[in-house]
Amino acid sequence: MNTTSLLLNFAKRVHALAETGQHFSESDYDMDRYTELEQIALEMISLVTQNDISLVSSGIQEKNGYRTPKVDVRAVVFNQEKQILMVREQIDGNWSLPGGWADVGFTPAEIAVKETREEAGVKVQPVRLLAIFDKKCHNHPPDVHYAYKIFIECSILDATIRTGYETTDAGFFSLEALPPLSTPRNTLEQVEMMFRFRDNQLRWPHIDLECNHGL
Repeated sequence: MNTTSLLLNFAKRVHALAETGQHFSESDYDMDRYTELEQIALEMISLVTQNDISLVSSGIQEKNGYRTPKVDVRAVVFNQEKQILMVREQIDGNWSLPGGWADVGFTPAEIAVKETREEAGVKVQPVRLLAIFDKKCHNHPPDVHYAYKIFIECSILDATIRTGYETTDAGFFSLEALPPLSTPRNTLEQVEMMFRFRDNQLRWPHIDLECNHGL
């Protein structure tokens, strides 16, 4: 993990501790200190991510008690030609596995099915969990949120492609001909790992046991 990513991770941890502290604080003195820590953390995150502090504040603050990571779910869908399904993101013009933030009231598997249908038009059914990534352990660009990423393999029921309001294109790609990746959503390392699962080179779900950043 490079210095920028390390500083961002520290800032997120400070912010989470500050917000949790505000929720459980029983004195005005503690509340003032936690509020000050929260503001410092927001300013640090704003500097590292180069986002306006008002955007950082609205995007990261929850004010609902103990802070927990956000959860991003990605569907891993291969066709009979052993190509992987990807969608072109409207937000940056690059490509990702279908998916997005988990919605309240849905299981991770249901999110994978729903997002694949909404973003690519493809009907799928969940098969197995492939990986749970801690976003900080991978080569994603700096982000406001602290997130876990769940990758779920799905099989195709209907391969008819139709894009959604968040995507501009969709298609199946071989590992050798991947399009430019939307790295906030998935990295080349992660997509390559999905092909290794497809080829039975990996059999057990992957989890990040630790990151090499000295924490």
